[in-house]
Amino acid sequence: MKQGDFTQVAKHYHNRPAYSAFLLEKLLACINDTQKPRNELRVAEVGAGTGKLTRMLCEDLKLKVSAVEPNDAMRAEGELDTKGLDITWLKGSGEQTNLPSNSADWLIMASSFHWTDPQKSLPEFARVLGGGAYLSIIYNPRHIIEGSVFDEIEKEIKNIVPELTRVSSGVQNTKKWEEVLISTGDFTDCFFMECDYSEKWSKERYLGAWHSVNDIQAQAGEKRWQEILAMIEAKISCFDELIVPYKIRAWTARKADK
Repeated sequence: MKQGDFTQVAKHYHNRPAYSAFLLEKLLACINDTQKPRNELRVAEVGAGTGKLTRMLCEDLKLKVSAVEPNDAMRAEGELDTKGLDITWLKGSGEQTNLPSNSADWLIMASSFHWTDPQKSLPEFARVLGGGAYLSIIYNPRHIIEGSVFDEIEKEIKNIVPELTRVSSGVQNTKKWEEVLISTGDFTDCFFMECDYSEKWSKERYLGAWHSVNDIQAQAGEKRWQEILAMIEAKISCFDELIVPYKIRAWTARKADK
C-alpha cells in the first residue's frame, strides 16, 4: 500500500468517527459574521473523502456544499453515501480544487490539510474564497488517556513498528497550524476551537476503523499489519462495546485583504 493513497481503504471509511455538531455550530456562528441565511452561504469542502463531514454540513447545518476529493474510490463512496442531499461532488485537490474564483464564503478541510502543500493550497483557497471569507481546518484526533486500552494499543503498535512515523494522530499531530495558516500571507486572524467528543462503537466497527488507517499499513507492510490487527482484536476481546474518546480541534483564519 502506498502512503497517502486511500483507494484500498475507502470501503472502510464509513467506520471512522464523525465530528462534533456542537463545534460545527460554533464555527458557523463565527464565520457567518455578515449574518447570511444558511441557504445563501457558499460552502466548499476540500479533501471531502467519503463525506463524513460533508453529510453533517448538509443535514445538521442545512448548508449547500461543493465537495472536492482527488481520490476516485473515496469520492465514489461519498457520492453514494450522500445521494439525494444538496451536495455537488467534484474531482480536485488542495492545490487545484477546480472551483471557480470567489465562489465560497467558507472553505473547510477535515482531517486532510496535512496532505497538502501549504505553499500551493493556501493561495488556491484564497482564490476560491470571496473577500473576508474564512478557511477552517478540522481534526478529530483520538483522545488517548494513559493506561487505557487505547493507550496500550498505541504502545504495542510502536513496539511492532519501532520506526513508525504517524502522519496524523491524537498523540503525535503537534504541528502549529495557526502558524502554517498565516505563513503565505493569504490568511490572517487565526483562531482555535476545541471540544471533547466520544462515540460508542461495537468491536466490529472499532476494528473496521483501524482497517481504514493508511499510514500504519503503508509503513508496517502486510506481515506486521496483520500482527497489529491481531493484537488489537485480542486487546478488545473482553469488551462488549467501546466508548472511543476524541478531541475535535479546529483552526480558522480569515482571507487577508490584498
